[in-house]
Amino acid sequence: MLHTSMPGVEEHLKEGMRSAYVGIDPTADSLHIGHLVSVMMLKHFQAAGHRPIALIGGATGMIGDPSGKSKRAKFIGRGNSLDTIKKALKKQLSRFLDFDSDAKNSAKVVNNYDWMKEFSFLDFIRDIGKTHHCKLYDGKRFC
Repeated sequence: MLHTSMPGVEEHLKEGMRSAYVGIDPTADSLHIGHLVSVMMLKHFQAAGHRPIALIGGATGMIGDPSGKSKRAKFIGRGNSLDTIKKALKKQLSRFLDFDSDAKNSAKVVNNYDWMKEFSFLDFIRDIGKTHHCKLYDGKRFC
């Protein structure tokens, strides 16, 4: 199905090992039925010789749901709660994905907090914010 909607992807995947990721909000220490399709996609991807990556949204999870639409999305703090959630999710994902082998396509769990923690609001506004004007987001709750 993917190869028919994205010309060239089949050849791209045959060229060698590729990586694919699925983002998982760390708002709970357990997967739910909504994760099933994406986790199974990673499982098939790994079985085909590619590397699956489970991306835990630790940085984005610390923000919560800014839209106000979800009462369930809760703020998570730094430290143990995020580490506990990451470990619990990896344990569940290990039922589907191979994290422990020495194979080149061994699955990985990464946390976007690990590379986002060094960003500051002032750096963001200086480097990124000056190129985006609030008029672009007219009608949104960003400004």
